Amino acid sequence: MSDMIENMTMTRQLCDPAERAEFTGAWAESGVTCIVQNAGQESQAVKTLIKRLARFIYVADNMPDFLVKAVTPADIVSAKHQGKHCLYLSLNGVPLAEEWRSLEEELHYIETFFQFGCRIMHLTYNRRNMIGDGCMERANAGLSDFGRAVVQEMNRVGVIVDVAHSGWQTSLEAAQASRAPIVASHSSAAAVNEHRRAKPDDVIGAIAANGGYVGVCCIPHFLGRSRDINALLDHIEYIARHFGPDHVAIGTDTAWSSANYEAEMAKVPERRLSRPIWEQFWPQGTQDDTPAQGRRREELSLAWTNWPLFTVGLVQRGFSDDEIEKIIGGNVLRVAQSVLQARECRPA
Repeated sequence: MSDMIENMTMTRQLCDPAERAEFTGAWAESGVTCIVQNAGQESQAVKTLIKRLARFIYVADNMPDFLVKAVTPADIVSAKHQGKHCLYLSLNGVPLAEEWRSLEEELHYIETFFQFGCRIMHLTYNRRNMIGDGCMERANAGLSDFGRAVVQEMNRVGVIVDVAHSGWQTSLEAAQASRAPIVASHSSAAAVNEHRRAKPDDVIGAIAANGGYVGVCCIPHFLGRSRDINALLDHIEYIARHFGPDHVAIGTDTAWSSANYEAEMAKVPERRLSRPIWEQFWPQGTQDDTPAQGRRREELSLAWTNWPLFTVGLVQRGFSDDEIEKIIGGNVLRVAQSVLQARECRPA
């Protein structure tokens, strides 16, 4: 059932002209050239990760006049010059063999998925795994010995280490263990609003010292305060003023949603709501309990298509043009280039 829903929501713009027009129109209005696209479900299982990845590659392959799959920062810049849009593929997990016979065999699929075009991988997704602790684990244990080997292999292959859903200690130790910049691609500053998906100053400092960045998300209850665009700007400003404008970005963690979404989902049998997957188990008190009407106002303020307003807000906060260019994409391009340049095995 979940496969059917994902296939419907992720590929229907290829078959429905109205959906295609809305999809391309929303993206064009946002002013965004490229998005870091979650192309792998919350898992480390190859057979699970590959399904979502296939869908986004399929979409890019079938919209060549509008959309391309980018595998280098140069591809993104080229798409910008051509008036096209692109996906930079990320996985919500590190693909593992899950056979536990040898370290080399276990890590083999990291390079395989890199060859598919995946350039960013999450070490953990909320819960504990063999790599380290997710952000929803109360124990807050750090990176395991196996996790350190994973980070080293990601560095070797040229994959960005992402700790957005990792625990604080795991995030800190990943930054210290990596010889290439790492990111918390869609997080926030715990000093502004403490939430398990936020990062405290010592973690942000370690990511900055490593050359990476923290992307500030657009999830109202993670941001706190006014829970709208002003809160987003508060987090960006805090990180930029305390750690430098080279180490903050915008990582919305939200996406375009079709106007027909609710009508389409109403056709799906109710059994789809039976059980959430393990990675989406959140401790009590960490999810949003705001009434739907209040959430709607906040979500509209932080909508993915509001990127032009995010930029205006940065101008109003006193950021220079150079600083804004870094925050709205320059830092992401820099880190992507640095990680690829640090690869140990590069084609001629």
